[in-house]
Amino acid sequence: MGHEVVIVVFDGVQSLDVAGPLEVFAGAGRAPGADYRVRVGSLGGGAVRTSSGLGLVPSVALEEVGRIDTLVVAGGDGARAGVDPALVEWLAGACGRAGRVASVCTGAFLLAGAGVLEGLRATTHWAHCAELARRFPGVEVDPDPIFVRQGRVVTSAGVSAGVDLSLALVEEDLGRRVALAVARHLVVFLRRPGGQAQFSAPLAAQWAQRPAVREVQHWIVGNPAADLSVEALAGRVGLSVRQFARVFAREVGCTPGRYVERVRVEAARRWLEDSDLGVEAVARRSGFASAEVMRRVFVRSLGCSPAGYRSRFHGAEGV
Repeated sequence: MGHEVVIVVFDGVQSLDVAGPLEVFAGAGRAPGADYRVRVGSLGGGAVRTSSGLGLVPSVALEEVGRIDTLVVAGGDGARAGVDPALVEWLAGACGRAGRVASVCTGAFLLAGAGVLEGLRATTHWAHCAELARRFPGVEVDPDPIFVRQGRVVTSAGVSAGVDLSLALVEEDLGRRVALAVARHLVVFLRRPGGQAQFSAPLAAQWAQRPAVREVQHWIVGNPAADLSVEALAGRVGLSVRQFARVFAREVGCTPGRYVERVRVEAARRWLEDSDLGVEAVARRSGFASAEVMRRVFVRSLGCSPAGYRSRFHGAEGV
């Protein structure tokens, strides 16, 4: 009978939230032995206009859809405001009979509106997590992961995270080899687990207005194992330690020490994910004084040890 994938669209949908999963599932469907049928549907089957102005012509009217193995609800401005009540009503019924349900970005708002996320942990684009939690207090909103799976319901972060989620579902259905082949074809990483952070340390902070301080931020990212003491960093921009610390905190939103720690954690994460270096070597290359110092920082920041992190994520992103 094949595997029926339905991607839900509407006026104000984000085009990449549709195209990403569509390309992943369509690409997987070309693998030997795969039998995906991927359809894009809207209420009434009419054309929709994306948030960027691009027109999309769906292949099916949602009201005519029968069996659904995987239902993907895209996000976009139209998922948060001016939502058609008929779409929410259709989703409430369709999600109950679908084999599994997924949302991309702010598509989580539509699932929450349909009652699907009540009592579940979920995520959405980091910029809209607070709004999702405020509007739907029965949903446990986690702003950090790329995607969150709760049984047959999966919610993902913004835009490109829909590709990560879709690849994970393809791997679940068809195995790592097919998912990896699709990832290579699309020139993206294969991220199987969803626990990686939505954004990197530099994105989690803001960039300084002063060019000299902004340049120091970039230098820290590129040189995590260097001497990154406040004294050394202040010397690079020709400021006193007190003045540098004050300017950095005001313009970046955190202290120099906190920013350096974030960068070093991220560097260590990448070494643990993508290399076979021992924990001691990873600590040195990432700028930590010792493996024990790195372990304490990991437990405090990520809730797990470096060894535990590696056991979950090693090799998951390598292509």
